[in-house]
Amino acid sequence: MSAASDVLLHVNQLVKRFGGFAATDHANLSVKRGALHALIGPNGAGKTTLIHQISGALQPDSGSVHFAGQDITTMPMHQRALRGLLRSYQITSIFKKLSVLDNIALAVQARSGSSMRFWTSARSETTRYAEAASVADRVGLGPRMNTLSGLLSHGQQRQLELGLVLAAKPQLLLLDEPMAGMGPDESECMVALLQSLRGEVTILLVEHDMDAVFRLADTISTLVFGQVIATGSAQEIRDNPAVRRAYLGDDEAVV
Repeated sequence: MSAASDVLLHVNQLVKRFGGFAATDHANLSVKRGALHALIGPNGAGKTTLIHQISGALQPDSGSVHFAGQDITTMPMHQRALRGLLRSYQITSIFKKLSVLDNIALAVQARSGSSMRFWTSARSETTRYAEAASVADRVGLGPRMNTLSGLLSHGQQRQLELGLVLAAKPQLLLLDEPMAGMGPDESECMVALLQSLRGEVTILLVEHDMDAVFRLADTISTLVFGQVIATGSAQEIRDNPAVRRAYLGDDEAVV
């Protein structure tokens, strides 16, 4: 396999301005197939704006986004999703009055293109529900698959959100702070879940929990003032003086 075919996502010189402020300033990023690639940076660095441009929620002012060898810079978000570039909020929101299993079955149904008007008949489709049950097990919700989603803890609801994305069979999964609002035990469960996905699906992870980032990521890129200033292994990022200075000027901030 060539080096080019190893790259699933390539962002080239992306610029997005809001008035006179460059949220992304000629940003470059490459994510390899099968990698768990983290994007870090101080608050206001432009991480969310970059993710928006990759997902299609925002159009860049200049630059390009290539996914699976195709230029998708002007492609609408829903078409990117159909090609396997998914962000969790693109998936149908959790229906809190439905069970975990029913929520995931709806996501499976949406992927297949079946009309939601025929939801009642979907319950009788053994194959669809078997797949939904498998996804529930995959995200650690097997014992709760018959629980109403509104009764799940915050961490379990985040696990379910991830299950909805996985039911869509993504090639690239964009995760924006999946551990936000979680306690230590819930965060540990999410870390274990993401570790279990390593190599199964390519992940671009934005996360402020630096301990989780350093445990999870194969590769880390650091965004500062809209530019990627460093990309490397966890140890290379730990040792990079520019990265350390970027975190409030504190040489210990990323350790």
